[in-house]
Amino acid sequence: MVWCVVGLVGVAARVGEVEYAIREVAALAAKLSKSGVKIIPLNIGDPVKFDFKTPTYIKEALVKAVLEDQNMYGPSEGLPELRKAISERLSGFGADIVEDDIIITNGISEGIQMLTGVLVEAGDEVLVPSPSYPSYNAYIRFYGGKAVSYRTVEEDGWAPDIEHLRSRVSKRTKAVLLINPNNPTGALYDAKTVKEVVQIAAENNLILIADEIYDEIIFEGSFTPAVSLAKDVNFIGLNGFSKAHLMTGWRLGYIYLKDGESRLKEVKEGLLRLARVRLCPNTPVQKAAVAALRGSREHIQDMVKRLRERRDFSLKAIEEVELLSSTTPNGAFYLFPKINLKGTKWATDKEFVLDLLRETGVTVVHGSGFGEDYGSNHFRMVFLPPLDVLGEAFEKIKKFVKTHYRS
Repeated sequence: MVWCVVGLVGVAARVGEVEYAIREVAALAAKLSKSGVKIIPLNIGDPVKFDFKTPTYIKEALVKAVLEDQNMYGPSEGLPELRKAISERLSGFGADIVEDDIIITNGISEGIQMLTGVLVEAGDEVLVPSPSYPSYNAYIRFYGGKAVSYRTVEEDGWAPDIEHLRSRVSKRTKAVLLINPNNPTGALYDAKTVKEVVQIAAENNLILIADEIYDEIIFEGSFTPAVSLAKDVNFIGLNGFSKAHLMTGWRLGYIYLKDGESRLKEVKEGLLRLARVRLCPNTPVQKAAVAALRGSREHIQDMVKRLRERRDFSLKAIEEVELLSSTTPNGAFYLFPKINLKGTKWATDKEFVLDLLRETGVTVVHGSGFGEDYGSNHFRMVFLPPLDVLGEAFEKIKKFVKTHYRS
């Protein structure tokens, strides 16, 4: 007889540091849904879950690629024709980015993981805006680095506090991250702000990383591509097809590099090594992405028009809810309302969000999940649903607050 001891299998300690507030709230919502609770999902930035559909010509390009047996492995760095199309798009920003400086990824999330895996070693610091998209903080910590937050100012439309950013630079700082338009706040940075961040990177010989996935979803003002101002800065950009091209579940993004002082050669080689390890991006989807870049932009114009209406409706509704206030986002499709918790039963924004979900089914994400220092006492919500769904959600929020709070 053979005896064995059955116990828990240990996992790497670094996994315990990984958190992603957006999906963690979604897990509770899924559990409640199974028990019969009607869920109104305002937590995940997926327009295709609502009434924004992938354009027909992009879907047809995917089907055509599959039917023509374009189903094989492709180059690890991505199909040449897609990288060429991206290079042409970037040239419109005044950026001389050649095909060889572009690497296709399975969604921008894989790009974040690959980039932090190449750049970050134990003890390295990366300057990250707060509030910020949580994947950056998670992966920086996962690889042994430290995400050092710099303040964005709510009273200034969540623009970066440039002096605070400058004060956060240390001998260990390796890169500075700019997310524009911003997730979770929807802030759109003007050219002056972008230029100031670029200058800080240049003065301190830092790599500038720009996440610009929402660059075509703009309501007021104009988008300033960071690469257009990064003349002598070592620059790495991230973008993708999920948002503007309504290809969220297709998982396709890209990284591009502009080597200001010949410091990115090893970074590029490291990215290519990781690209080879994961084999290649989805081949048929890349074919469809070429069509997306070279096809009509009418669906983007229509989406922005409808989103602007839904944003304005949501802002007006927030004004009518006691305890809540919000800045006006000029890009993306997020609101980041402030919750006045003083005098309420909730000690934290997370308690507020979880109680709201349990009692009403309205699913938003606690602001502290995007950075406890400057995201606390807020929540993030999307304004993607049709007006009737948004109206129902805000009625539930208003009733929820009235039930628990009396001024």
